[in-house]
Order: sequence, then structure tokens, then C-alpha cells
Amino acid sequence: VQLEESGGGMVQAGDSLKLSCATSGLSFTDLYIGWFRQAPGKEREFVAAITWSDGSTYYADSVKGRFTISKDSAKKTAHLQMNSLKPEDTAVYYCAAGQWWTPNYYRTEWYGDWGQGTQVTVSS
Repeated sequence: VQLEESGGGMVQAGDSLKLSCATSGLSFTDLYIGWFRQAPGKEREFVAAITWSDGSTYYADSVKGRFTISKDSAKKTAHLQMNSLKPEDTAVYYCAAGQWWTPNYYRTEWYGDWGQGTQVTVSS
């Protein structure tokens, strides 16, 4: 199993970025993909999740209305469109894969595979 994030970078407040998570080796039976982020000195926190079967989406309150998670089934890739970025969005962003949908989708321990992360830096 492999997950690889891309699309991070350095932007100014109000700008947009689109992250991608390319997957390989996953079983797509009851799969869900999550995006998490970790800022320096802070715990890894949930950002968004999507169920692969029907595309249901879930968001942290801090990003609701600004971020959009999506999937491209043909390319086995998940995306995170981030608009109206704020300095507090600065973090390393990780995608992760979980199997068998759970109401605990926002918890890191329910994801078995993780990417290496991509840095997002938002300056004011």
C-alpha cells in the first residue's frame, strides 16, 4: 500500500491550494480516505474525510466552507481543495486510508496507512 501527497507549497492568506493523494495497493471495499494536518508542537488533527463507495464527505468545523475533499475513482486519487487559506492552516498535511467505515473517522488510530505528508505554509 502506498499513499503519496503532492501539491503543498507556500502561499499568502486568501490564496488557494489543491492537494492530491495518489494511492496504490489499496482495497477499495468500504474504503475511506482522510486528510489530517499537524502544525509544529501540536497534535495531528482531522481535516476532512470521504467514503470511496458513495463520496460522502465530512469536515472539521475549522475548514468547513473553505476546503473540499473529493476523489477521482479512475485515477485512484483523492484531492483536498483549500480556499481562503489562513495562517493557522499552516501545517504538514497527510492523507490516510481506512477500511470499514466508522463513526470515529476523525481519529488517527482508525487509519491504517499514511502518506509522508506535504507542507503547506500560509503567510499573512
